[in-house]
Amino acid sequence: MPQPVQPAPTMPIEPQPVQPPPTLPAPGQPLPPPPLQQQAGVPDPNSTLAGKGTDSSDVGEVVLAPKPVLMQSGQATWDQGFQKLSNSIKALRAEAQRAGLAVAGRPLSLFVETTDDGFRFDAMLPVAIPPGGQAPSLGPDFRMGTSPAGRALRFLHQAPYDDIDSTYETITAYLEAKSIVVKDAFLEEYVSELNDPGDPNLEINVYVQPK
Repeated sequence: MPQPVQPAPTMPIEPQPVQPPPTLPAPGQPLPPPPLQQQAGVPDPNSTLAGKGTDSSDVGEVVLAPKPVLMQSGQATWDQGFQKLSNSIKALRAEAQRAGLAVAGRPLSLFVETTDDGFRFDAMLPVAIPPGGQAPSLGPDFRMGTSPAGRALRFLHQAPYDDIDSTYETITAYLEAKSIVVKDAFLEEYVSELNDPGDPNLEINVYVQPK
């Protein structure tokens, strides 16, 4: 014969501790910032204009998103090129910090004129516009601007900076083979830091924009 089911013994309910309410700052004190992952629109100092390339043998058709940039113009001979670009980027970072501008992307150089002896360039550092959109007070060598935008071809250079001429030769050959006419100004985006011209792991995006 089946035995009647015995009801389970009832356990006394343990009183649960009461959680204290969150501590609020005293009146007039600012609220603590939310955790970083909860903050909307936190600028990423390592973001690029059009994502990241993965293969130096592949040409990417991309669309460059315009970004506010802190700018400094300069010129250099070809022998001085790497050092001049590196120094300008360091100067931009120092000025951004002094002016309270958050870095919002990888540094850039737009080559606005080239000759047999050297080149003129605009070094750029993407920055976040301060709340309220007020223009920051900048030193005499610096100005605000906008990075180039629109359709572009991206070529990836993954080699020492000393070998970048070979990348530009590849670009020239590609454009001639495809009969693509481009703007004269070439744009370099430094995914890696410009610390050593002989660094074999240096990574640079080179953008050219069709006319």
